[in-house]
Amino acid sequence: MGYYKGEFGATVKADDSPVTLADMAANDYIVAELKAHFPDIPIVSEEGAKDRQTSGTFFLVDPLDGTKGFIRGSGEFTVNIGLVKDFKAMAGVIYVPVSGDEYWGDGKKAFKNGKEIRCRHMPDDGVVIVGSRNHMDDETKHYIESQKSKFKDLKLVAAASSLKFCLIAEGAADIYPRFGRTMEWDTAAGQAILQSAGGSVVTPEGAPFTYGKNQIFENGAFVARGLSQS
Repeated sequence: MGYYKGEFGATVKADDSPVTLADMAANDYIVAELKAHFPDIPIVSEEGAKDRQTSGTFFLVDPLDGTKGFIRGSGEFTVNIGLVKDFKAMAGVIYVPVSGDEYWGDGKKAFKNGKEIRCRHMPDDGVVIVGSRNHMDDETKHYIESQKSKFKDLKLVAAASSLKFCLIAEGAADIYPRFGRTMEWDTAAGQAILQSAGGSVVTPEGAPFTYGKNQIFENGAFVARGLSQS
């Protein structure tokens, strides 16, 4: 937060995504703390060295998810730390620096600021689809259009960063489709929290959404959902 709305030194990485001094400072701090407390668990961070894990257990870290929102001063940026075990998202923490809100899930229960949260059952009407504020691609738009015939009074809400997972986990939204490019550190913490709250994240074909899929830690398309209709 010391960099927010201050001198954050934004530059552009090789993949055309922005990075700031805040990204790097947060990365250095988080990685050092994880290594101090969990020295035997490899760490894969967007802004740091990426341990090539030899087992299915590792951390996935996005020290500043939503850098575009950070630069614009929108407040929609988060810190994501996910724990993967057996290539599945098992536990995660998402922190929202501007609001101070903290979400976390341990695989059994999910919490927001210490209070347990739970996905809601898909309503008969008023289903809320949450989409990316900055990355709404044609495939995602097509998916959203395809849902309009299934639900009455479908509502679309735009949000940035991993907050989309959190909205479903706390019962404020129902579906988050994503067909555009994401990386594993973008989703692991959010998936763990959502699953701990009773939700799910699967591929568009319904297969499990796993981690350690490739050497560049790139995701394919997915659909995150709350609870089925009661």
